[in-house]
Amino acid sequence: MRGPGRRVRDRPQVASATYREPVTDVYRPVPAVDVAATGARIAAAMERVVRGKSDLVRLSLVVLLAEGHLLVEDVPGVGKTTLAKALAGSIDASVRRIQFTPDLLPSDVTGVAVYDQESREFEFKPGAVFANVVVADEINRASPKTQSALLECMEERQVTVDGVSYELARPFMVVATQNPIEMEGTYPLPEAQRDRFTARVSMGYPDRDAELAMLDDQTGIDPLSTLRPVADAAAIRDLVAAVGELHVSEAVRRYVVALVEATRRAPELRLGASPRAGLQLLRTARAAAALAGRDHVLPDDVQAMAVPVLAHRLLLSADSAAARRTGEQVVTGLLRTTPVPRGR
Repeated sequence: MRGPGRRVRDRPQVASATYREPVTDVYRPVPAVDVAATGARIAAAMERVVRGKSDLVRLSLVVLLAEGHLLVEDVPGVGKTTLAKALAGSIDASVRRIQFTPDLLPSDVTGVAVYDQESREFEFKPGAVFANVVVADEINRASPKTQSALLECMEERQVTVDGVSYELARPFMVVATQNPIEMEGTYPLPEAQRDRFTARVSMGYPDRDAELAMLDDQTGIDPLSTLRPVADAAAIRDLVAAVGELHVSEAVRRYVVALVEATRRAPELRLGASPRAGLQLLRTARAAAALAGRDHVLPDDVQAMAVPVLAHRLLLSADSAAARRTGEQVVTGLLRTTPVPRGR
């Protein structure tokens, strides 16, 4: 795959009726078409398993290419685990599934140092988190102590056991599922844990046609059993590198900061978005632009990613919670009131 080019005077054509790139920034386009082509193959493979959820499939790919983590919340039986396993199965990489239960220990996740009688030394036994894609099923059923075992993994992509740090392989992505309705026997994720998830999505019920297709296709055979990888870990690493080189103008960067700052001033909230949220918003906007076949980021990309990236990080005020406002509604309102940058 070709790497990013050096800056030159040629300008790409920007197909946007609301935004133009400033003419002062000149560069050679990054080959985003390769990202789009590979992304389309992965999406096609996933959609053979996850019916009628093209937007969610695309968002999961965005999070993967942004080197982030995905939290899937919804009621039981709508395909949360299926989405996670379909993403993992579409990539020829190491995959581990962790069923989070109340008796799960932190060492089951990260690993443990075991004393070897023959060598008389401690030998590290890697835990389930040592994989490219980790499916954390029903993450809120584990104790807070076990949940916190993922904090270092998700942010620093390493595991520290007995004072020794072990680096995780890249790409590394945690796809966690949880049921937000059932409260008995669950432990809500703390704010620090939720902030480490790049995006949160809700599956929702399928439409009638998709549900009919499921009845026809999935009563006799599990579609996950027929899923074959269409990309490997090395290809994903190349795509992640290409996404990181996509051009972002100063106006778009200022727009990201303005949205994040707006959450901190919103009267409906008692806790706004963190600086990490701004970084994740920009990374996902880059990945969305690359999957769309563009070599630069538009404000439209930022707006499309704002709700899934920001909403789950916000804490509502008491009045907003009593009025049954949601983080998604607050972010949507801020998108309406925050000025969109326009080039000259």
